[in-house]
Amino acid sequence: MKITEVRTRVVEWRGERVAPASHFCTSPMDLLDGPSDPMGSYRFHSWLLVEIAADDGSVGIGNAALAPRVAKQIIDLYLKDVLLGSHPLDVEKLWQHMYRKTMAFGRKGVGMAAISAVDIALWDLMGKALQQPVFRLLGGKTKKRIPVYASRLYSQPLESLRKEALQYKADGFKAMKLRFGWGPADGAAGMERNVELARTVRETIGPEVDLMADAYMGWTLDYARRMIPRLEPYGLRWLEEPVIPDDIAGYAELRAMNRVPIAGGEHEFTIYGFRQLLDAKAVDVIQFDTNRVGGLTQARKVQALAEAHEIPVVPHAGQMHNYHLVMSSYNSPMAEFFPPVDVEVGNELFWYIFKGEPVPHEGSIELDENLPGLGISVDEERLKGFDVIE
Repeated sequence: MKITEVRTRVVEWRGERVAPASHFCTSPMDLLDGPSDPMGSYRFHSWLLVEIAADDGSVGIGNAALAPRVAKQIIDLYLKDVLLGSHPLDVEKLWQHMYRKTMAFGRKGVGMAAISAVDIALWDLMGKALQQPVFRLLGGKTKKRIPVYASRLYSQPLESLRKEALQYKADGFKAMKLRFGWGPADGAAGMERNVELARTVRETIGPEVDLMADAYMGWTLDYARRMIPRLEPYGLRWLEEPVIPDDIAGYAELRAMNRVPIAGGEHEFTIYGFRQLLDAKAVDVIQFDTNRVGGLTQARKVQALAEAHEIPVVPHAGQMHNYHLVMSSYNSPMAEFFPPVDVEVGNELFWYIFKGEPVPHEGSIELDENLPGLGISVDEERLKGFDVIE
């Protein structure tokens, strides 16, 4: 069995976009003067698709959302020749070859996103070749259904925020996540606005629904130190990415306060990056993104490392590669779920690109045991609504 083709496409949304409201989510850009759209760097209105074909007719699908045009170039120029002619089930060997070949520039960021997209496609191909769902290849079924949390609740007027939270509760979600809208540049008044967001959602959903909150790297350590005591009364399951990902010492200090659990890792890469986080006792919850961290080959290793430290893993984002990983591990109690809404920040885009993404019922999803691989396919008809770069 050999790999015969590696196809990469960047698909760019050309349809209508919902314009986010002011202060709808903090970001690292908030500290800079002048950006009219601080979240502009953190929207994903284009996506990388990778399809890897083998000589038995199997085709695996992978994807990534970080800098997809650049990730495509990395695959086409540096990774494709590693793959062509290789046995597609040699995922560990292929991962190590791609990692070491691009080490000078690819250990973190877009280089690793490119490797992740390829690796996900290889696991999907493996499942199809062996006629097994990917979660069986990763260790098998650990849950009948996967609990998921509704991940949206962007900062907005309190009445509409209350209405959105009520809808998720009515839909059966037992957990949901809020985004903070204000950061250090907004001073004490912004702090109070953030508290109002948390108070509104907690009062709306009551004490029996988990509430998480996300600062999306938009706070400084000083600001986070002052915000955390104000958030403590609202019983957050975790505070996500309170500071930039390079500030591991800052994460560790906030966790040591022991007032609100600290989550992170969405912007961390490979088992080596997570070893640093765990050695520093920096997080209570790990949130790697499988199509950034190094694909399923690295994700399962981080899972094992986290389990040894008794740190739960709740991967960033929805998508099937994350669901298969959560299904195969007792150390992942739930998964994230991006509701299918009109295109806004781009987290919704995979709903337009793929067929087969599961929809929750009463706050949880099921994976079909009879679908080999990841259980998704590219929706070629809907891709006609995108600009496609081959």
